[in-house]
Amino acid sequence: MTEEQKRAFDALHNFVKNLSEKAGRDEKYAEELWGRILSSEGVLKELAYYHDTGSFWDGYEVAGFHLTDIIVWQVDHFKAYMDRREEMNRYHTERLFLDSISVMLDMENDPQPYINKMRDESGTDFDQRVV
Repeated sequence: MTEEQKRAFDALHNFVKNLSEKAGRDEKYAEELWGRILSSEGVLKELAYYHDTGSFWDGYEVAGFHLTDIIVWQVDHFKAYMDRREEMNRYHTERLFLDSISVMLDMENDPQPYINKMRDESGTDFDQRVV
């Protein structure tokens, strides 16, 4: 690894730690997530792009889903919890981003449970399944 690559990885590692702190997560969480991110070239690229631009790359997908698909699902899903403000990721953008990264990493190993959830959970209190 070149010195430039090491600096880039260190910057991303610190970025994850900073986001984790802002999200109210502890250092153990940040380190575990960082280790998982390092095992996925696609998720690492998503993180690097977000770090560099503040935007989503969406160049990586798992089972047909991009990072923004996961974020949209999470926001929609958490609409059902609007009466519990402290639990809502929409008030914690850092938590929403990190949780979406974590879901994408989980999907790499076993996408079906998440595919089912994204199809069946509309975030409303009535049945509105996507078929």
